[in-house]
Amino acid sequence: MINIPPPSAKRGILCDMDGVIYHGSRILPGTLDFIAWLRSAHVPFLFLTNSSERSPRELSEKLHRMGVDIEESHFYTSAMATAAFLASQSPGGSAYVIGQPGLINALYEAGFSTNDVNPDYVVVGETPMYTYETIKKAVTLVRKGAKLIGTNPDLTGPIEDGIIPACGALVAPIELATGVKAYFVGKPNPLMMRTGLRLLGCTREAALVVGDRMDTDIISGIESGIGTVLVLSGVTRNEDLARFGFRPNHVLEHVGQLPGLFKTLAPSPATA
Repeated sequence: MINIPPPSAKRGILCDMDGVIYHGSRILPGTLDFIAWLRSAHVPFLFLTNSSERSPRELSEKLHRMGVDIEESHFYTSAMATAAFLASQSPGGSAYVIGQPGLINALYEAGFSTNDVNPDYVVVGETPMYTYETIKKAVTLVRKGAKLIGTNPDLTGPIEDGIIPACGALVAPIELATGVKAYFVGKPNPLMMRTGLRLLGCTREAALVVGDRMDTDIISGIESGIGTVLVLSGVTRNEDLARFGFRPNHVLEHVGQLPGLFKTLAPSPATA
């Protein structure tokens, strides 16, 4: 297990959103206390979300409607990570995009153009505008040579009354029809973790990953050498832990318990 530094040494928190901070349009228990603690304790933090639908501004506005005020600079999405990755691979390239404005705008800002004739990439993110026609077009373009990219591998995502298909599920029909495996940029790809650490300006030893998914959040922390906290407010349940060959450093019911966890990790007066 990775030793988590005590609060005096902690320099940054990388926190998931869906299933940790909110479900759909409902704020989750403990969130307000968690945010208040981050502010009062002056802990640098960044919300890393595999969702590619919204821009940082839209995420900030969404939380504001729920009564939580977080500046845009505290958000980094899989759409932004995907755009940055593609810009580094093929500067000024083009893509056929199946996704929402958060993804499309991130690609535009990275210098990419949209192209439904001969794109360099087919890029898939979450979207309700997913039809047989978009699948057929994507399959045709991939078979003609476009490279297949997914913003994240999540098969499902949490909402107020259950779960919905996520990016991994939307990419699957294209993979099956073409025989081409997508490259996924979001968590657990270490690209997200490395960028998050750089934005926070801290080392992996002085950071902590907080999330609700074993298969993305927790494994990304483990594979990046960062301490991990699983919260049971989202996808993963306590009884699910036995199915995995790895474990988080800590398991909490919700993020509101994180300040209490930090108190138990604080050095005693004799050793401080």
